Amino acid sequence: MATLIQARAAESASDGPALSPEELIRYSRHALLPEVGIEGQRRIKAARVLVVGLGGLGSPVALYLAAAGVGTLGLVDDDRVDASNLQRQLLHGTRDVGRSKLDSAVDRLYDVNPHVALERHQTRLTAANALDLIAQYDIVVDGTDNFATRYLVNDACVLTGRPNVYGSIFRFDGQVSVFCDPAGPCYRCLYPEPPPPGMVPSCAEGGVLGVLPGLVGVWQATEVLKRILGTGDALVGRLLLVDALGARVRTVKLRRDPSCPACGTRTLTALIDYDQFCGLGTTDAVPEITPREAFARWQSTPGVQLIDVREAQEHAISRIEGARLVPLATLPDVLDSLDRTRPTFVFCKVGARSARAVRYLREQQFTDVWNVAGGILRWSDDVDGGITKY
Repeated sequence: MATLIQARAAESASDGPALSPEELIRYSRHALLPEVGIEGQRRIKAARVLVVGLGGLGSPVALYLAAAGVGTLGLVDDDRVDASNLQRQLLHGTRDVGRSKLDSAVDRLYDVNPHVALERHQTRLTAANALDLIAQYDIVVDGTDNFATRYLVNDACVLTGRPNVYGSIFRFDGQVSVFCDPAGPCYRCLYPEPPPPGMVPSCAEGGVLGVLPGLVGVWQATEVLKRILGTGDALVGRLLLVDALGARVRTVKLRRDPSCPACGTRTLTALIDYDQFCGLGTTDAVPEITPREAFARWQSTPGVQLIDVREAQEHAISRIEGARLVPLATLPDVLDSLDRTRPTFVFCKVGARSARAVRYLREQQFTDVWNVAGGILRWSDDVDGGITKY
């Protein structure tokens, strides 16, 4: 399996990236492997890998690739470290809360291996910058946590001819595959259409077992190293499924979809608006009210219904006293106990699930129903700082 890294090493085999005496000691356990050896370690050093996202998946990926001696790691993230990240994002520590994830990651990775080059990209990956950015690297690792960016990474990898080492996590389950290889399918072949907005909870809403990103991220890092070395059986045309709760790992076969606009018909020739593609910010937005406005009306207007559509586990962490807990899935069961004519304000964690609830209630002839913009997190910022943010 020829790779860009192997081609680069072959072109300059006599004067390629040499290993210093310190590196020979550091990577000696690699050098003892017949599948790696000194030449393989030089390929690893020659490699340029882009890690998109420095959160749960990006943490183990970046740590292990840096430790393995990948010569150049590109790091993409524009977020800051939050205390709720520390349960699973092991690139960052308690002292890093509030810092840029990129700054925190660079400090940690240089401590792991000062021999690697780290290229910082403190930006959000967008349709405007993805092609130029991805074209600078040999392999892309998708450590993102939302559908819009996953489709963006996939399409940019198809258009630039770069492999996409994909991973995803949710609660106790994970997925890993290698997309955009000439011999296999792409992400669109597996998921031709994104789910409706809010239909699939994010990890921030549904939770995730802290060790799961480690399991999945290590698989991703393994696929990257196998790709660089040109050894082993890659996860091309296969989807690895990790069930942490059941202690099971299995693979299912994937095939390229001939009608796929990205890797099949090739009708997708440029990047698109991925927020629009995933239904984010569409024109059928529901009526919204700010937390301050909702609180003021709730306090001044008798009979206002304040509905919390989060799950019981979230309610146990933080709540708005006096609000009624009605988990989204149970909303149809309690319709008869709600007054369709009263002002009704609905909230969740950040606003996606409550928007779905508002749409449903409007379909059921609720005449004065509003989505609390930003959910309980914004309520904590704007109304009651004593409410725990999670």
